[in-house]
Order: sequence, then C-alpha cells, then structure tokens
Amino acid sequence: MEEDHTLAYDPTAYNCLVAFSAEWPCLSFDLLKDDSGDRRETFPHTMYLAAGTQAASPGENGVIVLKLNGISKGRHGEQDKPKADGMDEDDSDDASSSSSDEEEQDAQALYSRTTTHFGCVNRIRSMPQQPSILATSGDSAIVQVWDMGRHLQELDPLTPTSVKGGAQEHGSLRVSPRHAHRHSQEGYALDWSRMVQGQLASGDTAAQILIHVPKEGGRWDVTAPYVGHTKSVEDIQWSPNEPTVFATCSSDRSICVWDTREKSKCMISIQNAHGGDVNVITWRPLVSHMIASGGDEGLLKVWDLRQFDKGKHIANFAHHRSAITAVEWSPFEAAMLCTGSEDGTVGIWDLSVERDPEEEAQMGQMQQSTPKDLPPQLMFIHAGQTDIKEVHWHPQIPGMVVSTAREGFNAFKPSNI
Repeated sequence: MEEDHTLAYDPTAYNCLVAFSAEWPCLSFDLLKDDSGDRRETFPHTMYLAAGTQAASPGENGVIVLKLNGISKGRHGEQDKPKADGMDEDDSDDASSSSSDEEEQDAQALYSRTTTHFGCVNRIRSMPQQPSILATSGDSAIVQVWDMGRHLQELDPLTPTSVKGGAQEHGSLRVSPRHAHRHSQEGYALDWSRMVQGQLASGDTAAQILIHVPKEGGRWDVTAPYVGHTKSVEDIQWSPNEPTVFATCSSDRSICVWDTREKSKCMISIQNAHGGDVNVITWRPLVSHMIASGGDEGLLKVWDLRQFDKGKHIANFAHHRSAITAVEWSPFEAAMLCTGSEDGTVGIWDLSVERDPEEEAQMGQMQQSTPKDLPPQLMFIHAGQTDIKEVHWHPQIPGMVVSTAREGFNAFKPSNI
C-alpha cells in the first residue's frame, strides 16, 4: 500500500476475531490439546495456551498457561440484513447488536497461571502426548522441561461467571524444572517427537543439535551433538511418522533431514534452499513426504522429500514483503498452511488451488483494487499486528488460527476457510 492508504476492517471476513495479551510480550507460544473434543465447530469456544515472556529484566520472566474462555462469533461473518420499516441503518445496528455484544463481552474472559523462568523464553513447546509438560529454550542457553499440570488444574474450575466484562484473572505458582541442560549458546529450535513420548530435540545458534532422550524416573539423557550445520539452527521438526527422523533448517541457508542413529552427518540435505536464512520449517502431517519452509527473503517454498536430492522445490510463493517467521501445515486440511511475517501479516494458503484465468477476469471486474500479483493459493490475509513471531492452527478447532506479536495475541477464524 501507499503511505496515505489504510486498511478497512470488514467483520464479515471473519467468523471470529479476538485480541488478548499477557503482562509482557510473549513471542513464542503453543496451543494445548484439551478434553473438550476434536473438530469443534460450535461457538462459543474455549482454548488453552502455553507461552513464554520477553520481560524487561530476566527475573520478571515466566512460563504462562492461559485459558481463553467464551470465544464468540459475535457479529463476525454476518451479512447485511434488511432494515425494518421506519428504522434507519444506525438504529437497526444498535437494536440488533447492543444487547448481544454486551452478553458476549461478559462471557469472554482470560485466565492465567505463571511460574518463574529466569531470562527470556525464545521458544516454548508442549508435549503432544501430555500437553501439561512444556519445554522451553531461553536466552540463558538452557533447555528446560516443566510440569504445569497444577497450573492447568487451577484454570479448569474457573468459569465465565467469575470474571465479567472480558476481564483478566491471573495467579502465580512457582515450580522447579524437571530437566535442565545448558547449550553452549542460546537457541530457538525446539520440538517434541510425535512418535516417541518425551523425546525432545533442541538446536542453538552455535549450530549444535541435541536429542533429549526420556528415561525411567522422569529424567532425560542428552546425546552428543549432531554435526552438519555451519551456522545457527533456526528450527527443528520431528517426522510425523518416523520415530528416528527429524529435519532442521539453518541460517547457513540449508535444510537437513537426520536420523538419530547417525550423528556424524545428515541423511539428505539441500544447500542454498533460500536466498537468506531459512527461518522456519513445517513437516506436513497428512502427507509426510513434504516440508514447507520460510526464509529471510520472504519466500514460502514447498519441498518433496522424494526429490530432495535434486535440490529443487515443487512450489515457490513470493507474497510476503519481509522475512517469514512462522509456517505451519493445517492439522485438518492436507493442502492448507499458514504463514506469519515481519511485514505484519498472516497468510492462509490452499496449495490445491490452481490459477483460473476466466475467474480472475471476472473477479478483476468486480474488485478493481485486487493486486494483480496476488497468488491464487493465498486465501486470506490477516493484518494489524507488529513484528509477528509465531502462528499456529488450533489442533481441535478447524480453521482457528492464533498469532503472537509484540502487542499480544490474535485468535481468528476466517469466514472463507
């Protein structure tokens, strides 16, 4: 957009949209699976999150679990309704929305419980098999494992009636980490295995990759480093169906696929996968031979592991105007993924969509303002946040996306997804 242009907010573009925040910025978070069932479609929704803070001083940081209760559809997604005789547009809006909006605001509340974490949290991830177990990687260079079960239990009895008007209720409960291991430098790459409960992988800015192996008695052993990258390991992802396989990406511009049984080298790799740092990768859960990556140059690329040795991507999208900082495949739709970027936007993509010249010509007549270079696979653009760092699909609410940035969180569900 040009400098004098602004974006207009259209509530019909969303099925829901909620903004919320913690005391300090939380630039890494994870969505926690709960016992309320999968594929939840009916409003209102409740969701649980785990987040790590970036406070002004090391001693003020914490690991937080949050419960966002009463997420309502509100007026989002509603189309213009015929106005009653004798009632102008403003009167109709006031009559139809004032009471329902007040009731929905009263029902919506945010609750949290915190434990102290010395230093900023660079990355936080929840164990898939036991969501109350969290791993953090901080600027202190220590990877830690936390049991936040008591914190989550304290959130469950709370109901929307205990806090009115969208207010917040907070509390702290100090616990000690169950496991801690110091890297040589701080890191950002962190991921739990989906195949082996308790198996954790971590990477740091010194190109070191470690596997934390669960043992009896609730402890972890740490392997010798895996050798291959020459610069910072930016992200790490376990295979969705191979218990010994994981992938990494690095600021050395490479993507590597490893086997835990071989530490001296990776199995396959792509050098110069992006024109700059490879910031993030995501392993496609429903089609396990595909990985998507996002780079510093703003490109989204998709790779087929069956052709990895050829070093060529199977899809390449140039939409974001700045570095891609988040990418994640949908847990429900095999061809759909989301991206987040430093340009302040979240993109929702459907890679099964193909370009249709006739449809584009019709749309061009209807919407002259639509950019000509907009990829047809880009289904939705969410804007309004600054310095977006992470974006995740909710694992149990189809189409629900949560993003975090400096000013806080946005939870939204596009009306066309």
